[in-house]
Parts: sequence; C-alpha cells; structure tokens
Amino acid sequence: MLYELFKYLQSRFDFPGSGLVHYLSFRSAMAILLSLVIAWVFGKYIIRLLQRKQIGEEIRNLGLEGQLSKKGTPTMGGVIILLSILAPVLLFGDLSNIYIRLMIITTLWIGAIGFLDDYIKVFRKNKAGLHGRFKIVGQIGLGLIVGLTMFFCDDVVTRERVAMNDPDAHTEIIEREGNRETIYLSGNIKSTQTTIPFVKGNEFDYSWLSPVCGDTSQTIGWIIYVLVVILIVVSVSNGANLTDGMDGLLSGISIIIGLVLLVFAYLSGNIIYADYLNIMYIPHSGELVVFMAAFIGALVGFLWYNSYPAQVFMGDTGSLSLGGIIAVFCIVIRKELLIPLLCGIFFVESLSVMLQVAYFKYTKKKYGEGRRIFKMSPLHHHFQKGSGEIPALIQRPAQPLPESKIVIRFWIVTVLLAVLTIVTLKVR
Repeated sequence: MLYELFKYLQSRFDFPGSGLVHYLSFRSAMAILLSLVIAWVFGKYIIRLLQRKQIGEEIRNLGLEGQLSKKGTPTMGGVIILLSILAPVLLFGDLSNIYIRLMIITTLWIGAIGFLDDYIKVFRKNKAGLHGRFKIVGQIGLGLIVGLTMFFCDDVVTRERVAMNDPDAHTEIIEREGNRETIYLSGNIKSTQTTIPFVKGNEFDYSWLSPVCGDTSQTIGWIIYVLVVILIVVSVSNGANLTDGMDGLLSGISIIIGLVLLVFAYLSGNIIYADYLNIMYIPHSGELVVFMAAFIGALVGFLWYNSYPAQVFMGDTGSLSLGGIIAVFCIVIRKELLIPLLCGIFFVESLSVMLQVAYFKYTKKKYGEGRRIFKMSPLHHHFQKGSGEIPALIQRPAQPLPESKIVIRFWIVTVLLAVLTIVTLKVR
C-alpha cells in the first residue's frame, strides 16, 4: 500500500523521499524492522490476551525433563508471526507482483489450517485437533493453487543466456566493474525447469521425465510438476510441524533457512548476479526479498518470547505456516530440490517418526511386541530422553541432554546445512 502511495506521490508531485520505494534494499530493510517491532512490541500484548483467555498448552506426561512445567503456557502464538509477516508485506511489497500475491495466499491459507487445528484443540478440548485427512486436503489444495499458478500465469517465466547469433536473442546492457557489457538473453520462457545442486549445467526440466516426446511431453511435465509441488508442500509443512517440539527450535531453524532463501531470491531476481553466477534468472522474483525480510524479522521478534524458557508456543498456527511458506518460497524461486539439504532437520525429524512407526508395526506383527529404534520420536525427544552420548565409549549410562543444548546443536547443524546450500551456487 505504501509502495503504491509513494509511487503515486513521486509520479505526480515528485514528493521528497518518495523515490526510496524503488530501492529493494530500502523496502526490505523497512520490512524486517517493522516485522521485528510488531512481533516484539505487540507480541507481549497478544501473549497477555492468550493468558486471559486461558489459551494454554495441554501437556501429556511423556517423562521428559521439565515437561510438566510448560503446562498452561500460552499457545497459538503463531498469530504473532503471521501478523508480523503480513503487515510489512502489505505496506512495502509490490502487491501487483505475482510472487508476492502467491506468498500472501500461502500465508493466509496454511495459517488458517493451523489456526483451525489449534482452535479445535484449545476451545473444543479435542487433543487430536483437526483430523489428519482434512489437514492433508488443505495442504493439497495449496499445492494445487501454487502449481497451477506457476503453469497458467504469464508472469511466471524464466530467461536464459543465449548465443549472440540466436535469432530470438534479446539484448540486455549491464554495468559490471565500471564496464558496460551486453548480454544476450532468450525471451520469457514458460517451463518446468528447476535447479539441481552440485551438477554442472544444473538445470533440470520435469518434462524430461515424460515417457513420450513432442508437445505432449510438456503437458506431462506440468502434471508431474504440479504433483511434485503438492508433495513438497505437504511434506515440508508437516516436517516443520514435527520439528516444533522444543522452545525456540523451529523458530531458530526457520530464521537460518530464511536467510539463505533471501539470498537466493535476490540473486535469482538480479540479472547481473544471475549472469555472473550462471544461475537461472527469474524476472520479478527479487520482490520476494521483501517478503522474506518480513519473515525473518517476525521470527526474530517471536524468538524473543519463544526462546527457553518459552513464554508462548507458536502452535500449529505457526509451525504449519512456517513449513508451508518455506516450501512455496523454494518452489517459486526454482530451488525446491535443495529442500532436503537446506531443510535437513525437517527431513530427519520426519524420517525418525516414519522409521519409528514402521519398525514398531513390523516388530509387533513379527514378534507380537512392538519395538522401537529411538527412545522417542521425533528425533529431538530421543536426545532429550538420554541418548546424547554413546554409552559404549564413555562406559556409563547416557545422560539426558538439556533442552537448550539440543536446540542450540540443532541450530548449529542447520547453519552447516545452510552453508552447504549456499556453496551449491558455485560447486558443480
């Protein structure tokens, strides 16, 4: 809104300072500051409101250290995150940009699913919350919206560097190190291309998976692409939901992931850096930097209250939203195949649950008694139960790890994964 207002003031009255809105760096800085202030300042009032309404977490006794002390801690704090993201984006983002619109829809859609789940748990006193099949249907619906928008919207395109003598070449003049240089780009390309990490010429087209050739392969490629988008949205949002089991764990991990995605969005949307790094150039995707700046600021502000010992939990309102936002953001900047690396903690947490359930069912059927791989799943609870050390090496029983130590170690692992993800820009 402010973006459009300042553009109008500059075009009509040459209003002093109105030209700043043309700078992505200025709007991103304002977005991260405003989101941080909203989460930090208004967060405490929302927490008090949740306390007055007695919207507290119901704790099941699982024998974890310090678990029962969290009973009654306000939940549904994800509302703080959502408000802190949306307000700066609406003020400083270009609302005519298709990518910004898609991210706003994602935030509202997946946030509504999480809010409904928390509402049923808190107000209907149903610990199971929203039935799993309805969550999946909602997530599939979001995947369809994203996939079909990427297919039908004419503004969702990529551009490639081509040879100078290519008849379809379009010239772009850029200035690099003080020298003007002409590069030759294709026209706008509508394709299902994405990025493969650590591979030379690291672009992959889903149409290559088609069993037939010709125009039909493009159609099948889009069908495969939409199915992959649905799979990514469902898996990442649920993976984030499983990770949210300790104070500050998910919010801290999401901040680190958000910083990497901000860098990727900026580079992919900047023709100079995209050309220099030889990565896919995605016109207009640079505007996503404003959204991701607000995302990071909101989480930093929320972490002020969510760090150990937490004054508020984000609930499914926050955890499902964070996973959905990260998934869709990766998809629109064509970096979805980097998710297993960048979001490695989400992947491992989900895998630990799947292995635990599968092994338990298998052993119960085979031996008549279910057995477990981990002391408890998801994985962070396995360490909390007392498996942070290797008894065979230290000749004494493994001691339970403090919650804060587990969280910080998971953050450190995420930083390492983030560095590896950034490295994929040049290591091929």
